[in-house]
Amino acid sequence: MDVRDSEETTFHGDILEAIFSHVPLVHLLAACHASKSWKRAVSSSLSHVNPIKPWLIILTQCPRAPHLITTHAYDPRSHVWLEIKPKPSMAIKHASAVRSSHSTLLYTLSSAEFAFSLDPLHLKWHHAPPPTVWRTDPIVACVGNHIVIAGGACDFEDDPLAVETYDIVKNAWVTCQSMPELLKGSTASTWLSVAVVGDTMYLTEKYSGMTYTFNPIANLWNGPFDLRPDQSVMFCVTGTLRKRLAVAGIVGEGENVKVVKIWVVKGELGSGMVMEELSEMPKEMVEKIMGGSEFGLGSVVVTWVGDFVYVWNSIKGEEVVACEVVNGGTCEWESVKNFAVNERTRMKRVVLSGADVCFENLRREVGIRMKVT
Repeated sequence: MDVRDSEETTFHGDILEAIFSHVPLVHLLAACHASKSWKRAVSSSLSHVNPIKPWLIILTQCPRAPHLITTHAYDPRSHVWLEIKPKPSMAIKHASAVRSSHSTLLYTLSSAEFAFSLDPLHLKWHHAPPPTVWRTDPIVACVGNHIVIAGGACDFEDDPLAVETYDIVKNAWVTCQSMPELLKGSTASTWLSVAVVGDTMYLTEKYSGMTYTFNPIANLWNGPFDLRPDQSVMFCVTGTLRKRLAVAGIVGEGENVKVVKIWVVKGELGSGMVMEELSEMPKEMVEKIMGGSEFGLGSVVVTWVGDFVYVWNSIKGEEVVACEVVNGGTCEWESVKNFAVNERTRMKRVVLSGADVCFENLRREVGIRMKVT
């Protein structure tokens, strides 16, 4: 009798694991409370059958006060869109525009306050005094315990290349070595791509590939380096894949976009550096994202998180292209309909972010209502 019961339980658990692999992650929370066997099956399913994958977070913010925000998330594990609704008591009101930097950091900047969020679902925000230099479109990055703010200064400021860091532990601003002179004509985030690997920030001019590195602990800039894989790349954005520096590049001539490729940087920047081509976006997806030659490259947004790269065009916002690096370094591409953007959101600010969500994140956020769309 005991043997038969054990065999039935094991068989039942295998079936549950297979079933749970098709259930959206947010619905598995309730399944964990059904019974101990269900909780074990959920854990096993997430570990061995269909693991959790990083989410794409899309915020739409009303340009008028009180600047209400709507948050959607795409879960590639379940291939579903979620609407994330905090309880009224948990809702965060921002007095200025929310912006994204190096894929996982969101921030707001005004003359009265600097606020930033490193939380995967961006439900928790840190509030700090504003930097001493007034900026409109700076580079912002989180490097270890430091938030780096570089460039983007207003015209009336003495140093357009000014750099400051905010120490999260000490809650204090520190003035750092200014950006290199060669970046003087392109200090705004509009022209620069930012990536963080370890204790180093990488700044790359999107059209030339010219790159500098900055270590906030050593307060030291290095460069320039050339991160443009070849001369046919006319626009590039840096990021991280599996904690390695990577480059997404648009290949073409003039306004004629031919292909979109991804490279991984191997070795130290400089003469020993190798740019290894990882994958190429399917042509039909390039057409969906670029939509012909009438759109500028500046509207292309690339978000990096974990093993995923998400590519979106803010002008043609109906589709998001996702690339996942799977075992062996091969890539799987998919085109996803963007449920977060529609006719009602055309006049709103749209911000993309990556979220390396874990099951515990969803457990802790008990005040959040997530609706599958």
